[in-house]
Amino acid sequence: MGTGGTATLGPVFDSPRPAVVVALPGTGSDAHFARRAFEPACTARGLELIAVDPEPGAVISGYLAALDTAAARGPVLAAGISLGAAVALEWAGRRAAGDVAGVIAALPAWTGPDTAHCPATLSASVTAAQLRAEGLEPVVTRMRASSPRWLADALTRSWRSQWPGLPDALEEAAQYKWPEATLLDTLAVPLAVIAAADDPVHPVAVGREWARRAPRSVITEITLDELGADPAVVGRLGLRYAR
Repeated sequence: MGTGGTATLGPVFDSPRPAVVVALPGTGSDAHFARRAFEPACTARGLELIAVDPEPGAVISGYLAALDTAAARGPVLAAGISLGAAVALEWAGRRAAGDVAGVIAALPAWTGPDTAHCPATLSASVTAAQLRAEGLEPVVTRMRASSPRWLADALTRSWRSQWPGLPDALEEAAQYKWPEATLLDTLAVPLAVIAAADDPVHPVAVGREWARRAPRSVITEITLDELGADPAVVGRLGLRYAR
């Protein structure tokens, strides 16, 4: 299904206008890519964007702190990619409804704490081990040989910027327990899911499950080629349901 295909599962994004949008990157990624994904749509709507860089050794706590700080200014639209989507969802689920305008979850990878078969968790763990054993550049070279050009370029930049703390960041991501299904079932704020139909690391079935479970949700399916050609598609699709 392309960017025009949308299944609406309930009324979405009828919350107050966000005071700020906070964008959280995925595992191994950085604020640069999160900004490319969300800033054009935020600018078009006159919304301030805060794109958060991961702090190796404190990725999750850093994301949560950024969201908490932003919430002091008014309702936050919590937007995330992969790991960032999970943290955004968990944060939104535990905050008072008035603190959260909604959640944009791009490329969710798993549901529940049992991540033994989660492709994203396995990838992060293996990559961390390779980095510790071989160093950065041999692993970057191998990653570039097996990845689409857009992804290889994005990860090369972010991995080098996070080195030498990158293995710590990846191991933290690998140990992360993804949100429980019950959190989705009881989510009180709107949720927009963007899933990639052909992404083996972030299975489209997970995105569909998140949208099916959340009471006020919408899902749009894209392809990895669409994401690579224009990362801003994520923000356009997520924010088109916001005021």
